[in-house]
Amino acid sequence: GHKVLTASPGGVAKLWMTTSGECLHTLEGHEEELSSMSFSPDGLCILTAAGEMARIWDVASGECLHTLQGPECCRLQATFSPDGQQILTFILDEPWDDKWAQ
Repeated sequence: GHKVLTASPGGVAKLWMTTSGECLHTLEGHEEELSSMSFSPDGLCILTAAGEMARIWDVASGECLHTLQGPECCRLQATFSPDGQQILTFILDEPWDDKWAQ
């Protein structure tokens, strides 16, 4: 089926079934607001990032499989590699500035 992720206040992600509107899982564990979230290329895992932490979740169970800890000073974003075998994390160290949108 078709699934979608949404971010909720308090660093919570929710996994929904688009056909029924049913909430399949509530993914809790981050202490800060989510900065990124994505599905793995095979659709079996979810990657979320908030603050200095990224988490990998199992789509079927909603269980957190792994926690990746980054530097305490920074906000992370994370994404899967195209083949799903690696995870790229990067630091958001500067706020968005309109000069980059020109």
